[in-house]
Amino acid sequence: MTTSPHMDTHLDLSGLQSIQKHLESKFSAATITMAVREVTVEVSPADVPALIKFLRDDKKCQFSQLIDICGVDYLGATSTPQPANRRFAVVYHLLSLTHNQRIRVKTYVGEGEGGKLPEVPSITSLYPAAGWYERETYDMFGIVFTGHPDLRRLLTDYDFEGHPLRKDFPLEGHVEVYYDSKEKRVAYKPVDLPQELRNFDRVSEWQGMTGNAGLADADNTFSQKDFK
Repeated sequence: MTTSPHMDTHLDLSGLQSIQKHLESKFSAATITMAVREVTVEVSPADVPALIKFLRDDKKCQFSQLIDICGVDYLGATSTPQPANRRFAVVYHLLSLTHNQRIRVKTYVGEGEGGKLPEVPSITSLYPAAGWYERETYDMFGIVFTGHPDLRRLLTDYDFEGHPLRKDFPLEGHVEVYYDSKEKRVAYKPVDLPQELRNFDRVSEWQGMTGNAGLADADNTFSQKDFK
């Protein structure tokens, strides 16, 4: 019997550790850690563009490809890694095709002051692909990327209220979209879920909904003749 190699055996850990030491010598104000064979660099929002430009252009790094940008909401978390009064994080994942290495950049932001949304500088001038990722993060978490050339919602409607991936966003939303046959147009109305969609008996989803008890047997068993 042969044993499959570990999925991380292809990683050049010594090369990754070398990149970590190189970054520590260049960015003393950053927090650089390695965990689970991945390097994470934490910096302030203002330092994000300079750090990512260095990761892209430096010969020892050459992280030429942006893989992803995403947001994190730590609201209600009992134990979180973020600094005090920093509810959100923006996370960047980069890939170096030259060195076959990956790295994570992370920055933390608060909830914003005076009703304003939290802000992080855009990196669209460094990676054009960041345009879509930043729009998605703005749409889902309400984090503004200053300097973005066209920061609009991406996955929700233009008139959508709130940001769905925030932990305080109501599960049923604020409004729902429907087609008004009388007005012949798309319209909005407050969300109104039927009561049978809210309360299930946790025995059978069909039986937990009023008017559908006959669609499932009590013991959920079927005979051969039921299938044709």
